[in-house]
Amino acid sequence: MALEQVWECPTTLARLRSGPLGTLLDGFCDWLLEEGFSRWSVRTHLSHLSHLNEHLRGGGERWPQTVTTEDLDGFFRAYPARCRHRGPREEHVRRVRWSVNRFVQYLKRQGRFVDPAPQPIYVPLRDAYLDWMRRYQHASPGTLELRAQSVSQFLQWLGPQATPDGLAGLDCERVEQFFLAGTQGKGRSARRSMQSALRTFFRFCWHEGYLRQPLDRAVPTLRTYKLATVPRGLTDEQAQQVLRHIRRDTAVGRRDYAILQLLDTYGVRGGQVRSLRLEEIDWAQDQIFFRAAKHGKDFRLPLTPEVGESLLDYLRNARPACSCPEVFLTCRAPYHRLPNSNSLSALVERRIRAAGIDLVSSGAHAFRHGFATRMLQQGHSLKAIADVLGHRHLGTTFLYTKVDFNALTQVALPWPEEVLK
Repeated sequence: MALEQVWECPTTLARLRSGPLGTLLDGFCDWLLEEGFSRWSVRTHLSHLSHLNEHLRGGGERWPQTVTTEDLDGFFRAYPARCRHRGPREEHVRRVRWSVNRFVQYLKRQGRFVDPAPQPIYVPLRDAYLDWMRRYQHASPGTLELRAQSVSQFLQWLGPQATPDGLAGLDCERVEQFFLAGTQGKGRSARRSMQSALRTFFRFCWHEGYLRQPLDRAVPTLRTYKLATVPRGLTDEQAQQVLRHIRRDTAVGRRDYAILQLLDTYGVRGGQVRSLRLEEIDWAQDQIFFRAAKHGKDFRLPLTPEVGESLLDYLRNARPACSCPEVFLTCRAPYHRLPNSNSLSALVERRIRAAGIDLVSSGAHAFRHGFATRMLQQGHSLKAIADVLGHRHLGTTFLYTKVDFNALTQVALPWPEEVLK
């Protein structure tokens, strides 16, 4: 049995199996071991779950082999007052809650967790909008995720009015009121994301006949200029400084070094690195394939020796054994691909700060901007840069001409002679 693999003490095993969770803990233990957890971590989780087991045993009723949110709420209301543990109580309860949450993940996969919480009233409307965006606007998964967050925030603010019938009473004043309050204190990107989400949402509602008047123009316009700022990226010296500061004698160091090596060498987006799969590295032909992002272009590039060596070092000595097809995984169990773009940008920012470099924008795009700037300064055409970066339109690549100082010196006018006298 799975429990015997991680716990030899007969008394502890009998106590775990005697409670209402006894038959579930064997499967939970198997699941943790399959996900790559160490025996010590599994024992820790089981030890924490023994407290939940004892609490449920005190109910005195026959256990139906399911867990509900009411069971967990009752446990966390009662347990902090009677727990005995060395060290801060809050820290211990937080660790117990972490183990219980992991157990709930397992129960959900087994269909043995019951969450009677009612579905928010706005969910059908939001899901219909996202389906419309997917089918008619061909929105990418990343765009859909952002739109879902923004529209959910708006619909929560509407409350009971967040239904097809309730939207009929919506007017321009309420739209403006939400937008000004909901974007206060947020950055330019967050405000623009909310603006785009609301406008497409109102177009969907008008198309479906939920509104009495079109409200997409009621969303306040934020004046932003695409070429108003200069791209701020890492110079070649700074990029090499970041790479030199990474210790490659740890699993995390090998993974991060390979990721940053890809960003610096190819100028790809962070999402393309996260989604890179094992079969997309062609070792025989020395090529690497990157899938399109933001409706751009797929492209295949030569696998440089430096990138190949860093990838091999990570795959052989640091990547955990896992069935996930993606190259880069988390370094702690349960192993899976890096969850979102924020996680990779935080990784890059942490490495840039550790190297002593201070940038206004220090996420994954810092390498991309630096890569494009270096290509431009080396004399490559905008078409060549656009092809490497995966841009469909040269207008996107044109942003980098603002930092081509070498070209600017060629068109500078000479000083008049009377000024030089």
